[in-house]
Amino acid sequence: MNLTEGLSAGKPSFNASGDIFLNGSTGFQNLDLFSPTLNRVLNYCSSVVLFIAMVSLGCTMEIHKIKAHIVKPKGVAIALLAQFGIMPMTAFILAKIFQLGPMEAVTVLICGCCPGGTISNILALALKCDMNLSILMTTCSTFAALGMTPLLLFIYSQGFNNLQRAVPFTSIAIILAATVTPCAMGITINHYKPKYSPYILKGGLFISLISFAIIIIISYISIGGLMWVVFSPQLISMAMLMPLIGFTLGYALSTVLKLNHQCRKTVSMETGCQSVQLCGAILKLAFPPEVIGALFLFPLLYLTFQLGEGLLLVVLFRCHQTLKPPAEETKVNQSVDGKVMEVTEVESQDWGG
Repeated sequence: MNLTEGLSAGKPSFNASGDIFLNGSTGFQNLDLFSPTLNRVLNYCSSVVLFIAMVSLGCTMEIHKIKAHIVKPKGVAIALLAQFGIMPMTAFILAKIFQLGPMEAVTVLICGCCPGGTISNILALALKCDMNLSILMTTCSTFAALGMTPLLLFIYSQGFNNLQRAVPFTSIAIILAATVTPCAMGITINHYKPKYSPYILKGGLFISLISFAIIIIISYISIGGLMWVVFSPQLISMAMLMPLIGFTLGYALSTVLKLNHQCRKTVSMETGCQSVQLCGAILKLAFPPEVIGALFLFPLLYLTFQLGEGLLLVVLFRCHQTLKPPAEETKVNQSVDGKVMEVTEVESQDWGG
């Protein structure tokens, strides 16, 4: 969907300041933000980042573990409730509190409706979380996003005047559907050739970082002075508060549901972390540059705070682990084949343990 098609269909368009323009008049029309060549390069980099991210994500998924967890309705319910309940509502409420313009609100809502991603798994590993639960939540959110992301965008866009008419739901649905193939490729590789998965994960992370750097450099060359749109006090506050609220409410929800401490940390990480690769690809590929302006860089701003806050939690956790006295092990004598063996009891991994 390009800008001309949207206007011919009678749909309003926005500039990055959030002003609504009709009949072909947009705030960026005469600014020549992106040359066709630079725009194609940005689109290509966004597509590459998304493809690699989804293949890498698939390489973390194991079919037998996915099957084992899917049969537990409690786990799936927690995943969907935490990831598609807390963050989209948080994005909506904060957008209202900070009185964001329509296009800014769209950007933040899309970010709030794109849960999961490999970053949550990395932070979960660093925090010694339940990795099976982490992968389950990431898996559920990845496939559930096909329907839930457009649905939630439609629901929450009703809270803003004319916003629902300007969101390209069809384009967003196509981009989400396109993520299934690379994710399935990653799952297949991990199932049949698991020895290659670690290399794909490391290589994917490296290529993603390079692509992100290229996106930032090209964007600065293209829009330079308009970077203030992304680094406005409102959007900086949003990017800072959203992951923090997600981490906190995710932990609170799992506490109410009486999960053990390890699982609480997992739900916390999976709730606060959003798939910035998917969000960035949607913003860059679904919206024309005249409409999205500099706002497609918001996921990178969110990523900065998401990583910063997540790493701070990791440091605090590691410090706590170092300073606390070692837990006393409970030893139980068991008789096996006439021999007495000492068995050390460990904390139950069961979600209700």
